[in-house]
Amino acid sequence: MSALKELRHVLAAHRRKAGAAQSMPETWVFNQIDANSVRRAAVLILFGGAGGHTVDGHSSPSDLDLLFVRRAETLRKHAGQIGFPGGGIDPGDDSPVAAALREAVEETGVDTEGIEVLGQLMDAELPITNFLVTPVIGWWKSESPVHAVDEAESAEVFRAPVAQLLDPRRRLSAVVHRGSERFASPAFDYDGKLIWGFTAIVLDRLFNELGWTRPWNADRELVLR
Repeated sequence: MSALKELRHVLAAHRRKAGAAQSMPETWVFNQIDANSVRRAAVLILFGGAGGHTVDGHSSPSDLDLLFVRRAETLRKHAGQIGFPGGGIDPGDDSPVAAALREAVEETGVDTEGIEVLGQLMDAELPITNFLVTPVIGWWKSESPVHAVDEAESAEVFRAPVAQLLDPRRRLSAVVHRGSERFASPAFDYDGKLIWGFTAIVLDRLFNELGWTRPWNADRELVLR
């Protein structure tokens, strides 16, 4: 089965669970979502062609890459962290899809005319900032240049090949200590760029559901300060 068909299959399963939300793993729960004040956000998980490939219905996972943004070090929240393009859903956004595409344009300058939106994953809880985040899956049929549009917000925009993200040698667990508590998430080390926390949890779950994950050593840990 092609990567595109596998993505559509996973998205169909998520559509059947519309309205439900996925909690963070027990190893990564800082606090509970406050339903009375929860805010909504959306991120774009954009699959493009790695190494000059053009994505089509025959593309395999090894033909693909993913678009990421590294946040500016000066931000008050998530400074320096790597994530998918995205942000809060504004009153003027018609849907999570509209919000994810708008944020992607504002952060990376991507031309959304070349993106086919395949669908949405179930909302994911982000307790530490009290957000419900909708991951939107995009298929980059006609690619355009990307860059850090506002360096006060984004330090870098880059694309990481899926094959490298799936390489067990690049997989590890990121560990954070807060007082006597210990929190751990799956992580991906892409050429010295560490993808961890919420983004890595969402990506790890997606790779697992797609059946793309290769066995990796979760006991290999990196303690973050």
